[in-house]
Amino acid sequence: MDTLKVRDAKDVEEVVRAAVASEQPLEVIGHGSKRAIGHPMPTNALLDVSALNAVTSYEPNELIISVQAGAPLADVQSLIDAKNQQFAFEPMDISVLLGTAGAGTIGGMIGAGLAGPRRIKAGGIRDHLLGAHAVSGFGDSFKTGGRVVKNVTGYDLCKLLTGSWGTLAVMTEVTLKVMPKPEAERTLLLRGLDDVTANKAMTAALGSPFDVSGAAHLPGSALRSGGGALAGLAAGQPVTLVRLEGISASAAHRAASLSQTLSSYGTVDSLADDGSAAIWSALRDVVPFAANGALGAWPVWRIVCPPASGGALGQALSRVTGGDVVYDWGGGLIWAAVPPGADAQATLVRSQVEAIGGHATLIRATEDVRRAVDVFQPQAAGLAALGERVRASFDPRSVLNRGRMMRGGAA
Repeated sequence: MDTLKVRDAKDVEEVVRAAVASEQPLEVIGHGSKRAIGHPMPTNALLDVSALNAVTSYEPNELIISVQAGAPLADVQSLIDAKNQQFAFEPMDISVLLGTAGAGTIGGMIGAGLAGPRRIKAGGIRDHLLGAHAVSGFGDSFKTGGRVVKNVTGYDLCKLLTGSWGTLAVMTEVTLKVMPKPEAERTLLLRGLDDVTANKAMTAALGSPFDVSGAAHLPGSALRSGGGALAGLAAGQPVTLVRLEGISASAAHRAASLSQTLSSYGTVDSLADDGSAAIWSALRDVVPFAANGALGAWPVWRIVCPPASGGALGQALSRVTGGDVVYDWGGGLIWAAVPPGADAQATLVRSQVEAIGGHATLIRATEDVRRAVDVFQPQAAGLAALGERVRASFDPRSVLNRGRMMRGGAA
């Protein structure tokens, strides 16, 4: 396979224009940490942007960072951590699930759009992307957004680039908001709740005035392979977790008040600061289903659904597939590991998910399975046609990540 390693945006333009002229599709990669997500792409040419790895501007006092798309995510996080700042949306390290090396690049983080537990409070990645420089499928550079929050005049193309999996344009530089890290955090734990009752407890916590920044539930079966921070967390019992963050006095006071609110569901325990942070990092990266764990060979689905329906959906999925689930976002995000099969049980999973208006993405599966089933949620005809018109307006010849998002299609 030919690898075309670019040095700057001008190189990207030239590579894309050459691909258009020769009708040669390109697979766009940074570190390649997410290559196993999506349909296998019909190409023998890689556009490697990993050399675009500079931090072009960082203004801690303004809470803004501009960085090239190939910059390693781990390096950028270390840089802002030194200033006691963070990406509030908690980008997940997908390498834990996929068994790949490293957390990938900034561009891959935006292209995948996979936010962590704090999304319920802070929003997703697209809410923190202020601006971007990119190269379209025409081979033309364009700029969208800027370096301030209120910068949108016309179409906010940043929203389209987030979660597009590299099918619209090749990002070369992005500007993101950063936020101060909380001074303290507390995690409340409830043990022994079934999925539906846990869903009700998380809903109560999220509906309270105590500014919850994380709400998750792990059934007992999902903890059987949980190592690290999750090991021994509940001695095989289900555990429900609710996080509060802020200045020390506030976090402690809100945790005490919320404990009283949740006491009707059972005994409430708590963890503070480093112990709490380790648990939420493990939840963010779905450590119970890690590639090197007991369920490492099982396909994994990422399901987004109405939060109030999450508990019942998760129970149904476990029953009909024989798999395990982990809940995040107060029940609005379900990670489901299912026993291996020719279609990763796609028919069963999607029938249950679609019945409540959710959508499911196959995050981990073998290449043969990803060729056989729709990795991303099939869309209704009207919405699919609209999406294809948007894609074609960026990349009419479908040279960028052709076929990654739609089986047998351009996008």
